[in-house]
Amino acid sequence: MFSLRNGVGMAQEQDAAGIAVPTQLIERPVRPLVGPRQLVRDLGTLYAANGFIGLIFAATGPVAVILAVGADGGLTQEQLASWIFGAFFLNGVLTVLACWLYRQPLAFFWTIPGTVLVGPALGHLTWPQVVGAFFATGLLIAALGLTGWVRRAMALIPMPIVMAMVAGVFLRFGLDLVHSLRDDVAVAAPMVIAFLLLSAVPALGRALPPVVGALVVGAIAVALSGRFDPIGAGPVFAAPVLTAPAWSLQALLELVVPLAVTVLVVQNGQGVAVLRAAGHAAPVNAVTIACGGWSLLTAAVGTVSSCLTGPTNALLSASGERSRHYTAGIVCGLLAMIFGLFAPLFTGLMLGTPTAFIAALGGLAMLRVLQSSFVIAFSSRFTLGALITFVVTVADVTFLNIGSPLWGLVAGLAGAWLLERADFTAP
Repeated sequence: MFSLRNGVGMAQEQDAAGIAVPTQLIERPVRPLVGPRQLVRDLGTLYAANGFIGLIFAATGPVAVILAVGADGGLTQEQLASWIFGAFFLNGVLTVLACWLYRQPLAFFWTIPGTVLVGPALGHLTWPQVVGAFFATGLLIAALGLTGWVRRAMALIPMPIVMAMVAGVFLRFGLDLVHSLRDDVAVAAPMVIAFLLLSAVPALGRALPPVVGALVVGAIAVALSGRFDPIGAGPVFAAPVLTAPAWSLQALLELVVPLAVTVLVVQNGQGVAVLRAAGHAAPVNAVTIACGGWSLLTAAVGTVSSCLTGPTNALLSASGERSRHYTAGIVCGLLAMIFGLFAPLFTGLMLGTPTAFIAALGGLAMLRVLQSSFVIAFSSRFTLGALITFVVTVADVTFLNIGSPLWGLVAGLAGAWLLERADFTAP
């Protein structure tokens, strides 16, 4: 049993996965706090590499989603740069603080499905009205965190069903890896070969982590192919644009509840699940309150609500000693702050690489995470409920402007309650 070191004699209870969690409303940070010397001792090449890969993941495909939604919604280049600044710099600050205080990987970025929800709204709402919905969403999330019910609700959902939802969400990374080999073998194949070689020979893998080796080989392949095409010259430093919110009943009704659901259920649910699978007792209430409070800061610069990410935290905790995973989160947060300051420059560089490079890198980085998700989902109890959850999640259905991960959880829990009721009382 894993017990979070957050206070002597503090009352604890077990969640559905058997991990000890504190019973107080806001989980206490780990004591004593990590000092500079211990941080340097705990940091290693593997954890720095995991932090770097986590940042690379967040800075590629997810950034492309922001750019696509913003461009379709008529946002200016300055507004988009401000959005990306808030998404990386401000959330990077929160990531560093949370990892340091709780001594576990707690990477915060922004809700990607929430960003997708904003797209259609920009067709009939003004940008200040959307920003007003961002502010209201932050207040709602913080209020829900202060009630304490979010942690209790997450503790009641069986781990196999949650991990089946995670497997359904992460499956596309494995499929994208296969597609990259089909569509661009000159870039993807060398990356896969390097990853397999470094994974098969432990001595080589210790010297150069497999994912980092794939990144280096892929960069060389892209350079040799002559297809590195960064976006044209533009500003180097981000210039935040402060946007005053405009309050619109239509915007509040259309966006606030769906955005809160994507943060609390879809994004935070994935993040907590992957951390639980890695043996970390995520401070759910503290995370929820932080997401709400920080969303008020990011909304001021036009950034959608903050959340605890699933894929990035999975990458940060994918390998190495559990007690040192927090250093990968701190590295990721520091790099995110740098990326946020130079958002226009770095975004142009990342989007200048071939699609196969990003797809292959993300797929290779997520292989072990995807494997563990399937093992936890289908190795013990609730296997039928997990299967229902997985199928509905993979189907990628959207209902009431809410994506399939939530409906996968609902369908899986309903199926398990009807057909696997004994599993709820099994030891």
